[in-house]
Formats: sequence, structure tokens, C-alpha cells
Amino acid sequence: MAEAGQQRALTTAFAPPPPLWKHFTPDNVKKFEEIKKEASKDVDGKPKKKKWSPTELRSLDLPGELHFLAPPEIPTTGQYSVFGELQNLSTTLPPLKDQGIEQLYPEPSSADDRQGSQPRPLNHAHYLLRISKSLLLNFLEFVGILSVDPEQFQPKVEDLRNLFINAHHLLNLYRPHQARESLILMMEEQLSRSREEIQQMDKLKAEITDALDQLEKEGANVGATEAAKNDEKPEPTKQSPDDSALVWKLLDEQN
Repeated sequence: MAEAGQQRALTTAFAPPPPLWKHFTPDNVKKFEEIKKEASKDVDGKPKKKKWSPTELRSLDLPGELHFLAPPEIPTTGQYSVFGELQNLSTTLPPLKDQGIEQLYPEPSSADDRQGSQPRPLNHAHYLLRISKSLLLNFLEFVGILSVDPEQFQPKVEDLRNLFINAHHLLNLYRPHQARESLILMMEEQLSRSREEIQQMDKLKAEITDALDQLEKEGANVGATEAAKNDEKPEPTKQSPDDSALVWKLLDEQN
């Protein structure tokens, strides 16, 4: 009974953390780091930096309360448990037949000899439409059964359940194609934005170049006008050093 209650607690929508979280106290973490530091010392007794693997951490001489601080090995195959539910490591969607559920659509069959040995792709939309129509029909039959003999509802509920599972499985089979198309769309949008930014930068560059050319022309015109004005003025007479000395001598004589 205790194990069943714990299993129910683990599989609830908001499952509590596993009991081992209680061992992750500041004191235990400090002790764990000290043990790692002591184990990483070299021959001279100096600690050195080391990247510990889960196997090496679990091989350390740890007290009982510190065993939970050593992480487990990362699973590479099979399944792993998350809050009491098993999760597959493989991203390949298992077929419905392996789960004991009747599959209402065919597997991708081999192509004709004219098309080589490549498998023919499954037409997801076609079978999704057929399943949707079957759902409507079975729901009407289910309502009719409830109105005539409600106790005979179970077979029709199973039919509806099987149809929903098949529709959901078909949608999940289409997820890789959806992911590829979403990635293509996202990359096209990024490329479009980059091209627009490049066009805006080219436009701004052209405007700046035109403004600089205009300023250069205006500066050349102003320089030419100033040069013309300077040419019209008489050049001032330059006095030689002898002339200056003669002027000062005449002034001294007058005094």
C-alpha cells in the first residue's frame, strides 16, 4: 500500500520532488567538496583542478548521506524515469502496433518498380481527414446508443478512443516535417530582414555620399570666390631691411 501511494504521488500533475533532495544540505555539499578536493591532490599534496565524471564521483569513499550527491551515469540507451513515468531516449515515434493499439492507417509501402526502392511517403492529410469523418460518425452513433441503451456505451467509447489515438499519432508523425518547415520559414524571415537592413544601409550610404559631395562642391565654390576677391586687391608693398633702416635714420635726424 505504501509503494502504491508513493507511485500515485509520483505520477500526479504536480508531483513532489524525490526524497533524496533532503540530503542536499549546505553541510553535506561542503563535505562533498572537501572529499573531492582531498581526492584530487597530487603527489606533493597540492590540490589540482579536475573535471570529475559520474563514475569517478561514485567511486569515492563517501558516507551514506553523501552518496546521493554523486550524479548517476547519463543514460545512452533505453528509458529513464521522470517522476515515476518512463521516458524513451530515442526520438523515433514507436508504432501503435507495438503499444497494442489498432492502427487505422497503412505503413509507408514500397514504391513501384518504376520509382525504385524508395518508400512511398504517407499522405497524412488524407488519413487525418478520414479519421475526422469517422470521429463525427462514431460520435453520432454514440449519442444514438446513449438514447436507446446507455449500458452499451463501452464498445463505442473504445472506438472513439482508438480514433483519437490514431489521429494524435498521425500528427506526431508529421512533427519532423513541421519542424523542418518552421525552420525554413524562420531562416527565410531572417534572410529577408538581413536584406532589408542591407538595403537601408546602402540607401543611407548613398544619402551621406551625396551630402558630402554637395559640401565639397559648396566648399570649392566658396574657395574660388575668395580667391577672386583676393586677386582684385592691390598687393601691399614690401619693405626691405635697408628701407626700414633708412626710415629710422631720417626720423632720428629730424629729432
